[in-house]
Amino acid sequence: MNIRIDLQFDGTSYHGWQIQPDKPTVQGLLKEAIFKATGDDVTPEGCGRTDAGVHASGYVSNFRSDTSIPRDRLPYALNTYLPKDIVCMHAQYVDDDFSASRSATSKTYRYTIDNGTFPNVFADRFAWHYKYPIDADRMRSAAEHFLGTHDFIGFARSGFTVKTTVRTIYAIKIEQKGNIITIDVTGNGFLYNMVRIMAGTLVFAGAGKINPEDIPGIISSKDRSKAGITAPPQGLCLKEVFYL
Repeated sequence: MNIRIDLQFDGTSYHGWQIQPDKPTVQGLLKEAIFKATGDDVTPEGCGRTDAGVHASGYVSNFRSDTSIPRDRLPYALNTYLPKDIVCMHAQYVDDDFSASRSATSKTYRYTIDNGTFPNVFADRFAWHYKYPIDADRMRSAAEHFLGTHDFIGFARSGFTVKTTVRTIYAIKIEQKGNIITIDVTGNGFLYNMVRIMAGTLVFAGAGKINPEDIPGIISSKDRSKAGITAPPQGLCLKEVFYL
């Protein structure tokens, strides 16, 4: 059976999703939990890599197993062996050709900023504390220029290999509630550190360090040095993955 599971995890203690030698990762701990619960030594496929310290509220994984554990009981079985900061929320049987990674059509990431004068200790693990004033309307004006299909090589960290650096951004939503500002970005795919660099650029636009109308030129320049900083990982969360 091909089994899809939906996960939530606090990435603070992990070196991202993908298994790495001698480092704790979400994929590594999930692999161990699957073996302990089902007896199957399989490596679960993930919907994408996440950086160290990045979180997920809607991560999707799949693996193959002939376990006799009923689908509705499988999350309970896996959670018995998973740490408290990784939780299986749902399990379902899917078609044999379903792939958490290759079948995905788009993803939504959320980046959270704590714009208070002093950091909120209850938000510290899940937000970037940026104490300087930010104008959310300037951020929204800048965000409009990211919409559509562009070559985002200037918004990616070096050291990765992909067939193309062209990506399509379908929507960007920026909301502010008190000191908390959230950026929701939906696209058909993202380059290495792309959302974090976009978030850093939008914050710089909101803080007056970048003019919103300069964003098209920054994108077309394909020059990483012209964009904003790479926002820290703890503010980033994979919110939802979409499939046909």
